[in-house]
Amino acid sequence: MTARLHFADAGEAADLAAFLARLIHYDKAAAVRLQAAGDTLAVFGRPPSFEVLVVRTARLAKPYEHGLDTALDVTVSAGEFLERVGEAAESAGAAGIAGVPEAVTGPPWAGVLPPRGGWRPEPGLPAPDAVRSLVKQAVAEFRSRVEELPAERRVRSELDRVGREIWSRPVGDTELPVRAAHAAQTLGFLRGEALALLSSGAWLRLRTAYGSVVVRRAGASGLSVTPA
Repeated sequence: MTARLHFADAGEAADLAAFLARLIHYDKAAAVRLQAAGDTLAVFGRPPSFEVLVVRTARLAKPYEHGLDTALDVTVSAGEFLERVGEAAESAGAAGIAGVPEAVTGPPWAGVLPPRGGWRPEPGLPAPDAVRSLVKQAVAEFRSRVEELPAERRVRSELDRVGREIWSRPVGDTELPVRAAHAAQTLGFLRGEALALLSSGAWLRLRTAYGSVVVRRAGASGLSVTPA
């Protein structure tokens, strides 16, 4: 019997569908890890162009349960999940219901998620408008510098070099790289005024009212950074 998710309303499913569609835009074969416990579903993904983890939550109409299981933790195809969530979003009823796709062999990142608790506030994050402005300036600089390159130098290694220099810069007086804020902007998270920076061990988390972007502190891993 297929496990099912009962969303609090069709709007929750629609917002989640929009998030999944953005992920698939960057990776047609994207996978997402689903974790549901109680009345909250957390969806983890990794848009490859940004080399960060992104997290979107959705409210469920009732605590998750499927047979004897009271919690869900599975990695599935983002495309298949989008199809089912999309159907739930179009449901005529007050609450949409989406079946959970069959599990897939998850990519390496899906086995190393940030901790659930232990997050504490970090100082130094600029105001939301300043963060959005910083992202806009970084995008403009990246495009300008790429356009200035001679055609023979517009190769992946050179683009990575330019990208690494720009996107690894810190946001304000924090350790958060600009690429994390760019990912938040691109995925539709960087809206409104609710913006906070948290840390837990080696992890940094940019939290907004629409989702979170999580990244390991500089030096914790070597990553290529060339956002599209």
